[in-house]
Amino acid sequence: MGDLAFNITKGRVGEFVVRINANDPTNSVLVWSLWNITQSDAVQRDLDDIAAIEASGSNAELTSGTNANYVRKVLSDASGITRTVDDTNDWVDIDCPDQTWTALGAGTAINHALNAYDSDSTGGADSAQLPVSQHAVAITPDGSDVTLVIATGGFYRSS
Repeated sequence: MGDLAFNITKGRVGEFVVRINANDPTNSVLVWSLWNITQSDAVQRDLDDIAAIEASGSNAELTSGTNANYVRKVLSDASGITRTVDDTNDWVDIDCPDQTWTALGAGTAINHALNAYDSDSTGGADSAQLPVSQHAVAITPDGSDVTLVIATGGFYRSS
């Protein structure tokens, strides 16, 4: 499960997944990105879009210029995002396949993976991407493949 859930999307993630998988709106996606974040959780969870997270002096997303071959991973309705309602435990689990960055170049160290909902991936504005969850990782890129292993129970749980 995510180490941090963003206030702006709490309670909405299950619906985002339903909408992405229904391609409604067209081009809605989930986006995974890799970061070096030193912002406190108390401040971070209040940031309302990816542009605000980038604007913080305490957060740095990887870039292809600093870490060769870095790209954001975009998951659409064809990417295998799942939403599982668990009536026994009274929660909903959200999951997706593990994500791999091939030959991720040395550069910025990674201490968090973050995902966001984008209602229209053709727009390209970070201010339109709503952060969903943030996950602590410890990765030092060195040119080898980096795989973000999504937890067995998914990356988000809503109760």
